[in-house]
Amino acid sequence: MNFSGKELKRFIDIAITEDIGEGDHTSFAIIDPKQKGKAQLTAKQDGILAGIEIAKIVFKRFDKNIHFKALKKDGDKIHKGDIIFYIEGKARAILMGERIALNIMQRLSGIATQTRQYVEKIKGLKTYVLDTRKTTPGMRLLDKYAVKVGGGKNHRIGLYDMILIKDNHIDFAGGIERAIDKVHEYLNKKKKNLKIEIEARSIDDVKRIIAHGGVDCILLDNFSPEETHKAVKLIDGQFETESSGNINLDNIRQYAECGVDFISIGALTHQIKSLDMSLTVSQ
Repeated sequence: MNFSGKELKRFIDIAITEDIGEGDHTSFAIIDPKQKGKAQLTAKQDGILAGIEIAKIVFKRFDKNIHFKALKKDGDKIHKGDIIFYIEGKARAILMGERIALNIMQRLSGIATQTRQYVEKIKGLKTYVLDTRKTTPGMRLLDKYAVKVGGGKNHRIGLYDMILIKDNHIDFAGGIERAIDKVHEYLNKKKKNLKIEIEARSIDDVKRIIAHGGVDCILLDNFSPEETHKAVKLIDGQFETESSGNINLDNIRQYAECGVDFISIGALTHQIKSLDMSLTVSQ
């Protein structure tokens, strides 16, 4: 998953409008527009770094000639007390860019750090950790970028890039088979080629999906590890498998050992603790 320069610019424009508005009156009142300054970003917690290049872009929006010296890169393991970057340029620019840059880096580093914890729990197994659509509105591409930095993989980006037939779709359609058939009718009509995944709520659902076919992946939603093992054995490699629901750091390896291809974790992006960092003036 990659975000374009246009998408990133739009996001930063919104962030600047939200934070700066008509201007940083505190800095305007106190800091001469020609005054130069230096600052450094320091980690206050251990974790995985993400978002440093985005922070650089933010500061350069306020001062295109600002000097940004990175000592770390995205994906690096950082420790409390590590200096992440030095910055030198217009003092007003440093002050106006500070909170926007830190908000981005702290959140993305928190996501990358938590993702790495999940990935490490299933190290050595074939299963991949996936994210979900449970992201902060307007920050999805950045949140999903941070998941990749942490070693996870991106599931669908939105509702437009794959078919995921969930429980409510099945119920509205009148059953599993009807939902699958309607998807194929739609894709044929629209001449689209999208991956199709369908949710199973029980072993009986799994059997019906296997018998009907027409999908690429079966989502085993809220299955116990015992049910997951049974389902994977029934599917026997005919379709990809994904586990989801009530999976955490304590039980993720148990699910992965069942042989599923993917485990999706909503908590990667919606139950995170931002990594603490601090920008301070330096001499």
